[in-house]
Amino acid sequence: MNKFVFITGGTSGFGEACAHIFAQNGWNIILTGRRTDRLEKVSKELISKYTIKVETLCFDVRELNEVNRAIDSLSENVKSSIEILINNAGLAVGRGPIDTGVIDDWERMIDTNIKGLLYVTKAIVPYLKNNKKGHIFNLGSIAGKEVYPGGNVYCATKHAVDALSKAMRIDLVQYRIKVTNIAPGAANTEFSLVRFKGDQTTADSVYDGFEPLVAQDIAETIYFVASRPQHVTINDLVIMPTAQASAAVLWKE
Repeated sequence: MNKFVFITGGTSGFGEACAHIFAQNGWNIILTGRRTDRLEKVSKELISKYTIKVETLCFDVRELNEVNRAIDSLSENVKSSIEILINNAGLAVGRGPIDTGVIDDWERMIDTNIKGLLYVTKAIVPYLKNNKKGHIFNLGSIAGKEVYPGGNVYCATKHAVDALSKAMRIDLVQYRIKVTNIAPGAANTEFSLVRFKGDQTTADSVYDGFEPLVAQDIAETIYFVASRPQHVTINDLVIMPTAQASAAVLWKE
């Protein structure tokens, strides 16, 4: 099998879990992230466990020149073998009323969740179009379906991902390219640790009293969607822990 899946934010959480499940099923991996040490660690794990090829690219999705330079560095054979793009890189930073928001937090979320997704997609789509097939997964959120207290700018960025997923589907349908928006609810990854800027106690408390989703739940769902026949596209999926009824309604024991 010479096909590749390109994963942003592949060094932890959903991205790392996706890398493992696709590798387990014979896919070659293009693993990207900002942390060289983590890229090397995950890459070695994949190569040692599965008989596949792994390409690693270290760049920040917020930096257009870095994105283009990194993707251009891939061989033409690898670029032409990309069949799936998983736009996983994203984050929430801070939580609170709009008038107390930190501008730097807003810019990090907008630059990563929206602009970074656009930069990578623009660079990869030409290869999918040439092949007249492909699949793009955009990692959205329940925050892209509903707005919750204190989530203002993060929710806005994920609403943008939801809209972009629909727009991409329209723009790319003539090339037989599938686009799927994945919208998870509460998931215990590094998400809350990043949101609360390294405050482990606060991050852990988010998941007290109920069983949240884990990265494997999302990775298994993405692989299921990716493995549907060519004539089947699942455009949009909301995935919640059983204890979560909506963005702001959680049943805790």
